Amino acid sequence: MPIITIFGATGTQGAAVLEHILKDGKYTPRAVTRSLNSDKAKALIARGIEVVEGNLWDKESLKKAIKGSEAVFGNTNFWDPDIYPANPKSEVTQGKNLVDAAKEVGVSFFLYSSLPNATKESNGLYTHCYHVDNKAEIEEYLKASGIPYATICTGWFMENLWNFGSLVKTDKGYDIPLAIYGPEDKQIGTWISHDFGQAAVEVLNRFKENREEVLGKAYPVVSYRFTYPELAKAIGKALKKEVTFTTLETTGSAELDEAFTYGAKFGMYNSTPAPNPDLVALGVKFGTLEEFLQAEVVPRFA
Repeated sequence: MPIITIFGATGTQGAAVLEHILKDGKYTPRAVTRSLNSDKAKALIARGIEVVEGNLWDKESLKKAIKGSEAVFGNTNFWDPDIYPANPKSEVTQGKNLVDAAKEVGVSFFLYSSLPNATKESNGLYTHCYHVDNKAEIEEYLKASGIPYATICTGWFMENLWNFGSLVKTDKGYDIPLAIYGPEDKQIGTWISHDFGQAAVEVLNRFKENREEVLGKAYPVVSYRFTYPELAKAIGKALKKEVTFTTLETTGSAELDEAFTYGAKFGMYNSTPAPNPDLVALGVKFGTLEEFLQAEVVPRFA
């Protein structure tokens, strides 16, 4: 079977892609990690998955990691301590290294996890949303490289409810404390482990079947569109407990505050229904919000 090299395979997005690649069975996954000695890397190795070392600061290590692959799933982590907060734009350097390495070893397809350009989308109103704009800049570099590619794009990770403490226990039940977003502001939610991984697999498979259908296209993985009071009500019903929503003044990060303001006031993927019909047409079976709550939230919080 052809190999797909998966970057970030021990993180939320990469792990989702890896699991769905294994389930689908049409590609052999190769996981890339900075250290083979990490617990997550060792766990993958114990499952018989090929794991190799690669460092996004070191193009030669990336070429070694990718060599022999038909496809690459690439993403970059803005929140890596090597990038944020010391040098936010250095994420672009990592992304360009990855694109250059993939081009130099001759991969047939590059699937990149991207985001919109907040500066352009807001007509220059928000210019410091680095973790958003960096992805868009890397995408433009990928486009100019000539590598056959497509992008899949995320909204707010539904897994943030537990991974980043966005659902907090109270005396009466739970609260969703979130900065900037008001009760009327819409949010895009992506169920990463269920929907994002499927989206990656279906785009990859369609590339093999009819490459022209997906080349150069962006696929926002829009699972849900909601206000946070709506989400709180749905969680409360599933848990049979009171769940509230609280707007906080700040995240504590100027970059995140601006990104949240951009998302709340301008929205993301406004022309894309939930679930994204383009991905449904490719075969993605999105999970409903009720399915997400029963599978992920109830076992963790009930």
